[in-house]
Amino acid sequence: MKSYIDGSWTGWDGSTVVKLIDGSVWQQEEYYYHYQYSYRPEVMVDGNRMHVEGMPKAIRVRRLR
Repeated sequence: MKSYIDGSWTGWDGSTVVKLIDGSVWQQEEYYYHYQYSYRPEVMVDGNRMHVEGMPKAIRVRRLR
């Protein structure tokens, strides 16, 4: 699934909650920290992994809604 983050992105902080423009909400499930600011970056969700445009790796997530 492709979408975009709804608003600003500041990276993964270990427990990041990500809201996408389609209304879905995802929570980071594995520890990883990487700061990077961008506005509405593209996101690719493949199964339980999320890759945010510009980030070096995909992170395991779970859908909250």
